[in-house]
Amino acid sequence: MTGNRPAGGSRRKPGQVSLDRALSKLGLASRTVARTLIEAGRVQVNGQIRRDPGFPVNPDRARIEVDGQQQELREFRAFMLHKPRGVVTTRSDEKGRATVLSILPDALQSLHLAIVGRLDLATTGLLLLTNDTRLSAWLTDPASGIERTYITRVEGEITAQKLEILRAGIMDDGDFLKPLTLDLLKASRRESHLRVVLTEGKNREIRRLFASVGNEVRDLKRLSYGTLQLGDLAIGQVRELSRAEIEIAFPDAPQSTTLKQCAVD
Repeated sequence: MTGNRPAGGSRRKPGQVSLDRALSKLGLASRTVARTLIEAGRVQVNGQIRRDPGFPVNPDRARIEVDGQQQELREFRAFMLHKPRGVVTTRSDEKGRATVLSILPDALQSLHLAIVGRLDLATTGLLLLTNDTRLSAWLTDPASGIERTYITRVEGEITAQKLEILRAGIMDDGDFLKPLTLDLLKASRRESHLRVVLTEGKNREIRRLFASVGNEVRDLKRLSYGTLQLGDLAIGQVRELSRAEIEIAFPDAPQSTTLKQCAVD
């Protein structure tokens, strides 16, 4: 029995996602809640009830109704957060630590924002959030080649020999780690300051790079993502970004027609 699953099983055409994911992309519910709604027969696609959460659908084209109500286009929202130290970049934390979503203003708590990439617990700086999941996926895809600029302070001196090693790249735990650019700003026997540019976000990449040559990272801050700059945004503060700012910063990024422009003062 295939139920409501179309011929061809779970195979999808370009632009299609599972129905539960489509509801999530529309900002209606988490995928867990979406599956419950679908299996209860409360969701229609193009006038037909669909009870299979995996049913393929193009959220940019299909007419999706929940409890008989057609879902309107959501407003496009994107934000820049100056992430503080000690805050985890997840939706929730089993250890009870503060998350980047929990420190947002109350007015933003219901927007189902996607976190664009990760900054580890001790790293501060620019973090993007958006309700456009297509944009988020594109920004974090290594194939997009988006440059991220960091400034770091490491323990001990980074010598010319170490710079040469780091610029050439190193293997660590099966990963090849290599910065796009690496510039020494200041060095002494006690500590060194550097600017690092990456184009993909491997786990703790900068910390692993410097650990490979015997220098522990003491401070790490992301200054920019593409052409978007952190500027003088205070720690813990949020600034809303207009679609125009996103289009200028990332002209090749995809746009979802499930989202409409939100006016930003």
